[in-house]
Amino acid sequence: MLRLGQKIYIIHDSFEQNLPVGEYGYIIAYDRNADNVFDYVVRVPKTNKHYFVPASDIELEEVLLRQEAEQVEREALIDYALATRNEELFKRIMNGESSEEPSDSEKEVMSQKDFIKQVSLKAWI
Repeated sequence: MLRLGQKIYIIHDSFEQNLPVGEYGYIIAYDRNADNVFDYVVRVPKTNKHYFVPASDIELEEVLLRQEAEQVEREALIDYALATRNEELFKRIMNGESSEEPSDSEKEVMSQKDFIKQVSLKAWI
């Protein structure tokens, strides 16, 4: 359960109540009614209104910033792998594998042309 006064962002409008998706707000109250689907009352300063929202429609600012940082880090690693033509790093990032790969499986070696074709194909898809 989120604390009162925490800064949140509205990420979804599941009940189509014209929530300002993408805007920030502050939790100002809990909705304690067990018969109600809404969990929080959120104050959005930009629209100068209060909204009743379920917990699934909001996300903490810290969580969104962490997700964005992870995405930027992943994109930077992909750019680095492509710039240095580091095929192993590129495959590990794209497949989401850990840094330890089994050494018993024999891998065929690709030429640089084939590697660039494969990267272009994945980028096109």
